Amino acid sequence: MNMLITYDIANGRRLQRVAKVMLDYGLRVQRSIFEADVSLAQFRELRDRTEAEMDFLEDGVKYFPLCKQCDYLWYVVGENLVVEDRGFLVL
Repeated sequence: MNMLITYDIANGRRLQRVAKVMLDYGLRVQRSIFEADVSLAQFRELRDRTEAEMDFLEDGVKYFPLCKQCDYLWYVVGENLVVEDRGFLVL
C-alpha cells in the first residue's frame, strides 16, 4: 500500500522519535511529510510505533493511502527533491 504520511508533533524530542520511526518505513519528501510503500502488517506496526511516541492531546498524524489506479493523476510543481534518501538496496 502506497501511503502519504503527514504529522504535526508539538515537542522536539517526540518529533525526532516519530521522524526516526517514519524513516524505518519510507522516505522524507518534506519536513513533516513521508512517502511509504508498506504492507498491511507494516502499516499496523508503523502506526503502533508512532502512537507509542505521541502525546494524543498535542500531536497529530494523518495517513493517506494512495491507490495504484490513481498514480498517474498526481504531479509535482517546482523542485521534486527528497529531503533524505537512504540509498539503494541491491539484492
